Amino acid sequence: MVQMFEPFRRRRSPQPPYEPPLSAHQLWQVSLSAPVNRGRDASRTTLYPFRHRDDAEAERWLREEWEIPDRGELLYRLDDLLSEGYRAPLRAQTGADPVAWDVALYVDVVRKGYAAGHLDAPTAWQLLRATVMPTVAAYDSWRAFATDYLLVRKVWMEGLRATADEGFPAPQAVSDAHLRTLLDPANPASPWNRAPWHVISLPDRPL
Repeated sequence: MVQMFEPFRRRRSPQPPYEPPLSAHQLWQVSLSAPVNRGRDASRTTLYPFRHRDDAEAERWLREEWEIPDRGELLYRLDDLLSEGYRAPLRAQTGADPVAWDVALYVDVVRKGYAAGHLDAPTAWQLLRATVMPTVAAYDSWRAFATDYLLVRKVWMEGLRATADEGFPAPQAVSDAHLRTLLDPANPASPWNRAPWHVISLPDRPL
């Protein structure tokens, strides 16, 4: 259950955000959203989801893509993603509890909520820590996490066929290629190489 918190509103600034360096555990948590952060402007190594400050874009994205206008709805949707999410009706189809899809979306929404000013940093990190136990209970590597994420994405896209939203998501080939770059051991830009799966089970440390 996502804990309710007091309202928070960060002062806006036109300057790019100052984000302190992440620890190994923090980068691992942020990296759970890497599969959905494909854009050039996306930051995959900071709590703030963009390379440059764009609080308005985060607010627009939450409102238009998730119908989240405020903090209360944000916390309600996060609670649903972590407890049931989109994976609930897919359990029978996949034969497992495909938590990767919902975890990736959850972390992305938390980061956008932070950028939009609905969450302060301590609250955002507290919410992100809630993903650790269910994720490590389900997977033992970034590859396993990615495989399950892609599996559920394909099922989700199949469900959009012949609907008004059929053209909304990026083609599967785009998502497949993005996951390959994240899993490529020779890619120094991949956060999954900077924070290997096993670091979350070790004592935290600066990067």
